[in-house]
Amino acid sequence: MKRAECAQTVCIHGGEQPPIPGAPVREALVLSSMYYLPREEGQVPWSEPQAGVYARNGSDNQLLLERRLAQLEGAEDAMVLASGVAALAAVFGTFLPMGSHVVCSTVCYAAVRKLFGGLLCSRYGIEATLVDTTDVEQVERAIRPETKLIHIETPGNPTTGISDIAALARLAHESGALLSVDGTFASPLYQRPLHWGADFSIHSMTKYINGHGDAMGGCVLGRREHIARLKREAMINQGGVISPFNAWLIARGMMTLPLRMRMHSENALAVARFLQQHPKVSFVRYPGLEDHPQYQLAKKQMTGLAGMLCFGLCQAAPGARARFLRQLKHIAYALSLGDTGSLLIWNEGEQARQYGYPPEFHQGFFRMSVGLEAAEDLTAELGRALEAV
Repeated sequence: MKRAECAQTVCIHGGEQPPIPGAPVREALVLSSMYYLPREEGQVPWSEPQAGVYARNGSDNQLLLERRLAQLEGAEDAMVLASGVAALAAVFGTFLPMGSHVVCSTVCYAAVRKLFGGLLCSRYGIEATLVDTTDVEQVERAIRPETKLIHIETPGNPTTGISDIAALARLAHESGALLSVDGTFASPLYQRPLHWGADFSIHSMTKYINGHGDAMGGCVLGRREHIARLKREAMINQGGVISPFNAWLIARGMMTLPLRMRMHSENALAVARFLQQHPKVSFVRYPGLEDHPQYQLAKKQMTGLAGMLCFGLCQAAPGARARFLRQLKHIAYALSLGDTGSLLIWNEGEQARQYGYPPEFHQGFFRMSVGLEAAEDLTAELGRALEAV
């Protein structure tokens, strides 16, 4: 039996074609949107996902990235699209028929909440029940005969809650539904939802997979027949295709994914422990801290803990937050996550209460993506900012 290659090797060499003398060692960027077609008689596969036809059917750079991702996560196949939201919408639009029902995490990305709270509901009659998916019993009670999908985020954005993928996969399959998992906060390096029984593993590649804040993309990994359907409907016929340049950038970013994730994790644990003992911090949530509600589940389900945490201020009034933010030099106050540099964003308490987040979040809180700076510099900067509150 052939030994599976380590993730470190796959992130560099996964998906490469066999070496040919005279060919470039590193993947070339192919920007052409069209390819020469065969001149012999025969039907051109206009609507089939493959390279060598048209860039919307599949570009060389896109296909290499898909092979590399599938190999890293142990999936039969992968599809990459122009953004993480495009990947999510592709799964929902393809596998949720009109009038169906979905169970979704209360803690979920804003675009998911908008899709289920607006577009998919008003136009296609798809109803969503939002529950705390870290509680398996709540999910079980929400399932109906017309439930076609359970969609979860684990770790959840922004609260870092951990949902039990294996238990929810069993629930979904017993009821005839599919399970999709957005694992962007973990990356495919530290969590493999398909291994635990999920049908779809979804990531915003804009975040950890690319890791450099300069390219957008999203991916869906799963069974070959599911991915083929997604490519025909969402990629070719709806046009959510990724650009060759972005695919090339993300494949290049993947080469350092194991090294980056190790440093993200080490730095985040150091920052979380620093914040945990600071008298001006009201709470810290990081799956690597022993007081995290799903600490043991995270240890079982994830092979690493990445760099996402959240924390509250004992004094959270707008003036105090402004004084805190003015002291930041290297930690950017900006959206997104998984970049080389640390990022911070404030989440309003009103939304936290409205969405049913745990009580400690109700005064508002910061979500932090801990970057690759020296941990002592990050804790010193946060210490100065907290002293200004």
